[in-house]
Amino acid sequence: MKEKVLNILQKYYGYKSFRKGQENIITSILQGEDVLAIMPTGGGKSLCYQIPALCLDGITIVISPLISLMKDQVDSLVTMGINACYINSSLSSEDYNNILQGIINNEYKIIYVAPERLESAEFLNIIKSKEISQIAIDEAHCISQWGHDFRVSYKKIPYFINNLTTRPIITTFTATASTEVRRDILNMLCLIEPKVFITGFDRENLYINIVKSSAKNKYLLEYVENHKTENGIIYAATRKEVEKIYEGLLKREINALKYHAGMSNEDRKINQDKFINDEVNIIVATNAFGMGIDKPDIRWVIHYNMPQSIENYYQEIGRAGRDGEKSECILLFTPGDI
Repeated sequence: MKEKVLNILQKYYGYKSFRKGQENIITSILQGEDVLAIMPTGGGKSLCYQIPALCLDGITIVISPLISLMKDQVDSLVTMGINACYINSSLSSEDYNNILQGIINNEYKIIYVAPERLESAEFLNIIKSKEISQIAIDEAHCISQWGHDFRVSYKKIPYFINNLTTRPIITTFTATASTEVRRDILNMLCLIEPKVFITGFDRENLYINIVKSSAKNKYLLEYVENHKTENGIIYAATRKEVEKIYEGLLKREINALKYHAGMSNEDRKINQDKFINDEVNIIVATNAFGMGIDKPDIRWVIHYNMPQSIENYYQEIGRAGRDGEKSECILLFTPGDI
């Protein structure tokens, strides 16, 4: 089995060896064990459930709250020659019906599903008749009210699992989980004698710098001017702050994009795609941006304001340096921020 796993790793992903913790997690899943894996953002969580999906008979269902991540990962899987699809609110009725028909016809190996969609009787009736080898739950901290990103829809996951004809292997993944959150994941998702893996929180390639400055704008503009050829994200606390920074960059002829909840869905999607596809390499955004963004070569992340919590900060800086190369994370701080 180990040889098969390594062949898949090289054939589909282009790697000759695993990152820290990945191999042990995959081995446990292939042995039929439920798993809770706490891995750093950018530590290669998706590979830990995708490789077992390709080794096991039947379908793997990946439950994720991140629409952008679903699209990115399904596009990537399809490019690799793996039959995958996603079901979420971005689909038209026609697309949704086509995917359901594809499931009926056994066309997919990996199906990404938003948690809200698990309540669909139509989807459940179709999927119940299929052989499901694994249910992988991404961002598993969302099930806990102690977590920084609690989602009510996650509490419906156990009902979905219990309604399946045969219980599959349940695997859960998150980057940040306190003791309370870990306990909730284990208990609320009813994991059976699970193997728990904590591969560490340190991303050694990230340099974290906290800059106390009474002239944040001056520092920011000078930094961006010196790093404008690199991919970077500037996080600000409010739409107003985003607009102000964005306009300031444009005035200095620094090409940048903006992203916040006050923009239309279409404009946000256009700007996100431009950033991901390297058409523009700097984006100014509120924390509405970034969940599920898997751009490997972001070299710096600047927080213009204090993040909402340490968990949010960890998630947001985790978008830097996913390719393993050295990257910088700067938090601009003034006492008036808190």
